[in-house]
Amino acid sequence: MDEAVAERAAQESDWIARAQAGDEAAFGELMQLHYEPVFRKVFSVVRNEHDARDICQEVWVKVWQQLSKYRSESKFATWLHPIAVRRALDHLRKRRRWFDRFLPFQRDNGEGETETFFEPTDEVPVAPDQLEAQERREHFETVLASLPPKQRAVLALRELQGLTYDEIAATLRCRRGTVMSRLFHARRLLAQKFRESPCD
Repeated sequence: MDEAVAERAAQESDWIARAQAGDEAAFGELMQLHYEPVFRKVFSVVRNEHDARDICQEVWVKVWQQLSKYRSESKFATWLHPIAVRRALDHLRKRRRWFDRFLPFQRDNGEGETETFFEPTDEVPVAPDQLEAQERREHFETVLASLPPKQRAVLALRELQGLTYDEIAATLRCRRGTVMSRLFHARRLLAQKFRESPCD
């Protein structure tokens, strides 16, 4: 291990131990070290900077409350990641806004099958396209809302945030096989629904 990396790891371990003992200054150092990576993960889910900043505050409150449960069996960042993602998903479930920021499009995967992907929408649509974009959002909202909640969650983590199967499994506290199954069914069902009710 590189000397600088080892020194940083030792410093982090010291901050964690002191924070677990109630040292708020040490917790502040720990938060400063990990704030931006956590923000980027949250932002990748909610796609709104102001919301992401608010959620990050909630995340760190939760981390402070649960810090005593961290046992150094994995990297602190690995333990922290699911807390941030779950808080972001809770926000999406409450606000139901993530489908307003993404529009689906379909393309052939080269094997004769159509897959549904997502891309960010413009925050300020060009005027001539505004009505069409609104119709597509409403159509997407209707189709997406018809998916079972667990399938929607897996789809968001995989397609929007790009998490691996193992990361999704850890975040949602389920088996890797369960993640793969939910994702398969979510993609198939979403594509099927768009074929059955295309947005003209």
